[in-house]
Amino acid sequence: MNTTTPKRILVIDDDPRLRELLLRYLTEQGFDVDAYADASQLDKRLQRNRPHLLVLDLMLPGEDGLAVCRRLRAQHDLLPILMLTAKGDDIDRILGLEMGADDYLAKPFNPRELVARINAILRRQSPTPALAADYNAEEIYEFADFVLDAGSRKLTKAGADVSLTHAEFSILKVLAMHPRHPLSRERLMELARGKEHEAFDRSIDVQISRLRKLIETNPTEPKFIQTVWGFGYVFVPDGGQR
Repeated sequence: MNTTTPKRILVIDDDPRLRELLLRYLTEQGFDVDAYADASQLDKRLQRNRPHLLVLDLMLPGEDGLAVCRRLRAQHDLLPILMLTAKGDDIDRILGLEMGADDYLAKPFNPRELVARINAILRRQSPTPALAADYNAEEIYEFADFVLDAGSRKLTKAGADVSLTHAEFSILKVLAMHPRHPLSRERLMELARGKEHEAFDRSIDVQISRLRKLIETNPTEPKFIQTVWGFGYVFVPDGGQR
């Protein structure tokens, strides 16, 4: 008998037909799902019955999805967010990632793909017991005055916590595990997010840009996460030449 507590998913989308579809489909997939038409009740919900993941539409009446995402991240709230975008232009997806969303999905989409993306984010958020053994006390990476602790999934700078989204943590951990070893964009995303995740190059570039703002003295002249032109990125722990 499966006694696992269902993961709570909160959907915020102003399309009533889509809300009904997602309520029904995600519930059938074993999730505990609620859905709102706008973000007006979000803060109360986060305090009362916090979800494990937020499926957030970009275009909403009142406070739109980008504003919600920006506000939560400014409050250092690392609630996983999967952004839904109605437009086909990559700029909307990039903006969502820049605001701190963990992933995006463009409408119209296959509900099965949504479930796959949700499960991938939740796996990154809480390693399964099989993976937990990999996160041992020895997986501590130090560079400059930063310490990345894979066991506790924390980054500190001179002892102070640095807020990372789950996607940012996963990418930084992969880079730290492969010092001075150039990784292509495709390989970096595969190691950080799994083979089931299909990402266009700009998405990894946006996540790297966010990481640089957090750890580099001058993000425009990065020392730790250096660009390998025409290929990808390389992590240089001492900030010198690779």
